[in-house]
Amino acid sequence: KKLEQQNNSSTANLKQKPTVLKKNKLFFFKKILTFLTILLLLFIVLFTNRRIDGIFVRNYLGLFSDFIFAPVSKIQSTDSRVNILILGKSGEGHAAPDLTDTIMFTSIFLNNPSIRLISIPRDIWIPEIRAKINSAYYWGKEKDNDGLFLSKNLVEGIVGQPIHYVVVFDFSSFIRIIDLLGGVEVNVERSWIDEKYPIFGKENDLCEGDRTYKCRYEIVTFKQGKQFMDGETALKFVRSRNAQGDEGTDIAREERQQKIIVAVKNTILLPKSLLNPKKVWGIWKVLKETLETNVNEPSAVI
Repeated sequence: KKLEQQNNSSTANLKQKPTVLKKNKLFFFKKILTFLTILLLLFIVLFTNRRIDGIFVRNYLGLFSDFIFAPVSKIQSTDSRVNILILGKSGEGHAAPDLTDTIMFTSIFLNNPSIRLISIPRDIWIPEIRAKINSAYYWGKEKDNDGLFLSKNLVEGIVGQPIHYVVVFDFSSFIRIIDLLGGVEVNVERSWIDEKYPIFGKENDLCEGDRTYKCRYEIVTFKQGKQFMDGETALKFVRSRNAQGDEGTDIAREERQQKIIVAVKNTILLPKSLLNPKKVWGIWKVLKETLETNVNEPSAVI
């Protein structure tokens, strides 16, 4: 009888668990819904009839709606994929500011949300412009004042896929976004050292007659394992090209660039980032101020 009572008790507990789980899920959903409602109401109360960066608040409410409901009909795509070309340049104040030494073909799958990154070697020779692919953006700006269009067309020929959007960033925007996120965590697969990392502003320093020009460089070291990087450190991690051993190759450099892009994406999607209005607004402002792109605001939030 005792065994039968225990079995009956266990069966009753099993029957009750789904109810408890359902209640927990419902409670969690209500909390999220309440939070979003409060956030939206605060937004309306604080900013109705005001302008932010010259755009009426109603536009921002539309962007908020696009972010929540993600209507894919508003974005360009092919076979349920959105293809984006990411270009990274050094920017003003650096030597060759418009050479895009970071070139990534990014494909976002809409049906099964995931992202694929393919790095394009910067030294691929392009007969049409009689130069390397990393100079396509520069030549596009020189000829038609549109580096995006020429870069897009030439990379489409390399990958054999349509490119819907192009995004160009420079060193300063890269650093600012990572710092606004509070840094990113990156797994360094192996230790390495670069004894010739260029110091900004000393590219043409004569180093008081030193023919090895040591004053133009600093030593950069990364240890194996997970590391938390701020913007400056992350830039050194992706930009270094004189490391000893395998890390000194373009392939290793491209892999490091992909690691940082994924780390930024993962950090942005954390609740502490998404649910921090000050942080989200700060990132949005940096993107608007520094990025060159053909992505409009509704497409960006989707």
